[in-house]
Amino acid sequence: MTSPELNELDYLREIERLANRVSVEASNEGWLSFQADPEESTPLQRGVNTLARALRRYHFEGDGCTEEDRPLVRLVGASVLKPGAMPAGVEEGYEEVCARIGVEPRSAGWALWNTWSDGELKVTMVVSAVETTEGLLENWSRGRAIDPVSPLPSQIALVRQGWIGPLTFSPRGVSRTGLGGEPLS
Repeated sequence: MTSPELNELDYLREIERLANRVSVEASNEGWLSFQADPEESTPLQRGVNTLARALRRYHFEGDGCTEEDRPLVRLVGASVLKPGAMPAGVEEGYEEVCARIGVEPRSAGWALWNTWSDGELKVTMVVSAVETTEGLLENWSRGRAIDPVSPLPSQIALVRQGWIGPLTFSPRGVSRTGLGGEPLS
């Protein structure tokens, strides 16, 4: 029986899933180490420990693993706005929030990427990269400090001065702002 042809992203996910299984089994055997390898480690154990330390992310479109020609955007936080699925704390409806921000509602929704400009001004990019943002949020919920690749110009609806919230802070954003995950006022 032949294996199904996987696209690049599905291939990465499958490799990560298999590598995760190896790490789990090493942990179950009691020798997995995320710290420096113990002196008595075998070459296989050192290799598995290195593999386990490298397993850091859930892969998604725009995670930077395959888009090597675009730089990463350092985000302090992000959120997703969708019809019928607004972030916690937002009492306005989707259409009202879109009007307040200055974008037309889209059935796929919008993502808000909170970052800094080159001059260190706080800015929010309103982007169509909703799936990328959902992948970021999945990683951040696991404490993984990753950033997306820069959006394509066609994915940017607008850039506004200041951060639009509520937002989910990236692990790096929490430490850089010193807010410790406290909501913006």
